[in-house]
Amino acid sequence: MKSLLSLTTALALLGTVSLAGPVADFEAQFRDAYGTYRAVLFGTNAGKAEESAKAIGKLQDQFTTLMTEYREVPPPQYEADPAWFLTLDKAAETIETAKAEIGEGRLPEAHETLEAFRDTIGDLHVRNGVLTFSDRMNAYHAEMEHLLAVDVSALDTTGIGEIRERAAVLSYLANDLLAHPPSEAAGCDEYASLSKAFGGSVDTLLTAVRSGDVEAVKGAVGGLKVPYSKLFLKFG
Repeated sequence: MKSLLSLTTALALLGTVSLAGPVADFEAQFRDAYGTYRAVLFGTNAGKAEESAKAIGKLQDQFTTLMTEYREVPPPQYEADPAWFLTLDKAAETIETAKAEIGEGRLPEAHETLEAFRDTIGDLHVRNGVLTFSDRMNAYHAEMEHLLAVDVSALDTTGIGEIRERAAVLSYLANDLLAHPPSEAAGCDEYASLSKAFGGSVDTLLTAVRSGDVEAVKGAVGGLKVPYSKLFLKFG
């Protein structure tokens, strides 16, 4: 019962910016490492071998430090997780595989490999009732990818219905993540600018699908990815 109470208390306080102690300490360290992860993800996607190699080395060092400190004594929010050790091992293995692929110049393969790291951490959060800004951005990204997979080149007024439905989901997810900014967003002009552009891209899509203007819809769909990517790279 004591363990259950400590876990419940930790989860309840997780969203409190002023929280000190093992919950906040771990999340702060992990968020720093996740920033490096995003850099590797973008580097491999952009074909930047040298930048990717430096970033994956830094990520491996950061994750090794986390494992050394928390593997045997998990922070309270994960102390009851039955797959804690498996999660750490899987994440470490993913980083190691991606590092080898980057070293061999296989950046597209490394990028694909690194996607699994995001899923592994996302599953950890879901199992333990943890929801972060990054989780919200990932949820938006997954739905955005579904929309971007739609062939809008031959779009007509009949086909706008599917776009309208997906636009409504994107709007909900975007509003949710913008309502829960990361701690470093406070007083940050860059976050204000990037988040405004991101939110604006979704608003533009909604306006377009409501108008029924096919060309406006095509343009709005095409305008989603860049604002998201810029916000994700810096803060996601």
